[in-house]
Amino acid sequence: MALLHEIQESVVKDGAELGSVLLKLRLLAARLGSDVLEEWVKHESEGYPKNATVPSYRVVGVSYKGTFFGPFNAQISNAPIPPYIIQKYAGEKWVKIDVRESIAAVDSMVRKTADGGAFGIDASNLILLLQGKIYEDYSCASIDASVSPTAFGEIIQAVRSRVLELTLELERTIPAAAHVSFGASQNSVENSEKVQQISQQIIYGNVTNAVSGSPASSISISVVQGDQNSLEQHLVESGMLEDDAKEIAGIIASEEPESAEEPFGDKAKAWVAENLTKAAKGTWKMGVSAATSVLTKAALKYYGL
Repeated sequence: MALLHEIQESVVKDGAELGSVLLKLRLLAARLGSDVLEEWVKHESEGYPKNATVPSYRVVGVSYKGTFFGPFNAQISNAPIPPYIIQKYAGEKWVKIDVRESIAAVDSMVRKTADGGAFGIDASNLILLLQGKIYEDYSCASIDASVSPTAFGEIIQAVRSRVLELTLELERTIPAAAHVSFGASQNSVENSEKVQQISQQIIYGNVTNAVSGSPASSISISVVQGDQNSLEQHLVESGMLEDDAKEIAGIIASEEPESAEEPFGDKAKAWVAENLTKAAKGTWKMGVSAATSVLTKAALKYYGL
């Protein structure tokens, strides 16, 4: 049986272990020459490092309840705290969290919550931030933060759905993918580019991964359209100094692109021309050609071109 069909058969089985499915998918990705797909499978199997952007299905909401004491021994227990209040005084990072654990760890969380367990985070630092912000004349004594048990099950289901959708789309778009077996390779430049595009669209949705370089050695950046912070973050992750990334991201955000072929405005073009010497001298952790490609594609993705 072809490797792709083995993956499809395994992923639709009730209770199928995702670990072995992902190993087969990683092998298929290597046979087809897709580093984007390989990286996703690697992260799902081993966990997402801190500097990696997690897919949207791994961002989950957090619910809060608090206990408050007021005048004359008054007490309010287990009172829900609106997410708006949490975000206003503590920031969005407290309202939504990234689940970076491996898919095996997530599956373990699902089993734990199925047995009546709960999953929470340490919210003790919020006590001081929310003093006097929830109920007038009431002090905050404790805050409990919890994640819905269904959130972890939804992550498992999202990975299953993406694996199935990926393999079905590969079968439709790249007929050769259905003939890959153990020991066989269909790694052509054309196949690699198609697999990259399919993987980016299905896995990341609105977040577009721009890949530059050869299939064997590439620089991958993820930029959310119109989001200056993501633009800056991924320039840094690509090897640019933080101050430089912040400066050019601000310039790109302040200008309009000339066209889809030339995504830089006048200020951005002047900045790039002046600062590319840092890549040549090794100040940035990428060469001149890679820096030019990363900057250009990052700007295109920021503008949605």
